[in-house]
Amino acid sequence: MARVLWHVPVTVNPSVHGTGSTNALRLFRLRDGRRCAVGFSTPEALAALLGPDQAYAELGEPALRELTAPLGVDTLVLDPRLVAPPVTAPSAPPAPAPTPTPTAQLQHR
Repeated sequence: MARVLWHVPVTVNPSVHGTGSTNALRLFRLRDGRRCAVGFSTPEALAALLGPDQAYAELGEPALRELTAPLGVDTLVLDPRLVAPPVTAPSAPPAPAPTPTPTAQLQHR
């Protein structure tokens, strides 16, 4: 049986001493707010969604589950699609917050 590798987005952190770097797994959120890990079936699929400069590591599903389990993440998503609505500029500036009115006055002695 062929081993399936997922292309998993990571953040690359250069070493302070200039002798290498470390990779940190990027976690994402589901619509309900729970954290999840994502993987892509090809580097092209990853670049299409996260951009061509997104670093990634190749991991098998069992390794990805082992990395995320201690963090309380039990959901993996393969080849996710962007579901967020597009960001638009507000049509009007937000209304200022109302000034609170005092309910009682204190007297100094």
